[in-house]
Amino acid sequence: MALRILHVFGGMVKAGSETTEIQTLRLIDRDRFQMDFLVHTTQPCAYDDEIRALGSKIIPCNYPSLPWNYDFNLKQILRNYGPYDIVHSHIHHLSGYVLRIAQQVGVPIRIAHSHLDSSPVDAQAGIYRRFYISLMKRWIACYANFRLSCSRKAAASLFGSTWETNLPCQVLYPARDFSPFHDCVDRVAVRAEFGIPADAFVIGHVGRFDPQKNHQFLIEIAAAVAQQEPKMRLLLIGEGSLRPEIEQKVMQSNLADSVIFAGLRSDVPRLMLGAMDILLFPSFYEGLASVIYEAQSAGLPCVFSDTITEEVDVVKPLLHRMALSQPASTWADVILAHRNTLPRITQAEALRLVEQSQFNIQIRVQALENTYLQYAADIASHKKA
Repeated sequence: MALRILHVFGGMVKAGSETTEIQTLRLIDRDRFQMDFLVHTTQPCAYDDEIRALGSKIIPCNYPSLPWNYDFNLKQILRNYGPYDIVHSHIHHLSGYVLRIAQQVGVPIRIAHSHLDSSPVDAQAGIYRRFYISLMKRWIACYANFRLSCSRKAAASLFGSTWETNLPCQVLYPARDFSPFHDCVDRVAVRAEFGIPADAFVIGHVGRFDPQKNHQFLIEIAAAVAQQEPKMRLLLIGEGSLRPEIEQKVMQSNLADSVIFAGLRSDVPRLMLGAMDILLFPSFYEGLASVIYEAQSAGLPCVFSDTITEEVDVVKPLLHRMALSQPASTWADVILAHRNTLPRITQAEALRLVEQSQFNIQIRVQALENTYLQYAADIASHKKA
């Protein structure tokens, strides 16, 4: 009989952890592992149709900000759609509340999965937010009988600095299917789709328009590059609530003809291979930053903030970390230096290294299957004892 797993997300959008779970769903043995997805929205999301086509359910559960309503709705879902063997929660602090309810309903395996190093934001939280964070972390400690994390930083953020001893946690890296990076791509044709000249110097960025991603500074860096390289283009892939603000910043910086807002895309590997010359990623904080190892697969030099964990370092000749305290002009100098430097590794060699790493989706799926089976065995052994 298949293990029944309920994943909990805000919505199945095109973002890092959601993409990892969709690629996992495509490859996992669905005769042994039945995965459904509980979401906190009634709006259609990018992966909903594929999830249903693969035989899984999308189950909306509203009112996460209204505890009593949410408690009632989630219990009803767990009883009506279950029984589930596993509730696997991916929603950071709120996992404490979700897993508390799952324990009350009798779900035997309750997993809190950290995908984010939120410590920089948590440190600046007000009194009510700090109380909420403290309560959720206590509930995670009480009600999550298993813990996963996308990186060591993300583990420390949600489970505390003693996560390796007091609260054992397994680091399970997000992963990707790298087969699209083997495709032959016509760079001239790809660039022509966006009106980018064949000889332009294209800086790429992939990420939602959210304060975390630091688009304001990204535009300042692009403006500093443009002062030295008029043929610079900035290709922004993603959507989000801050897009209008960033569009205004682009206009104020006189970059309207140099910045392309590409929106959400399903062909990011193709755009990395065909349009970009370098990846720029000055994020304030991340869990892991899967876009960094995707860019490495495309053979792209990557200039990014030193807040990003070194666990993403696979092809080191392509990587350059920088402090966010350094001015935009210094970032621009580093970016332009990469343009004038011959590659130290070919794209094919870089791709081979990434495919052999822990970020390969096939390796990740096998690890997750083994993890679920081990958790189930641990619970069965505990019951017998």
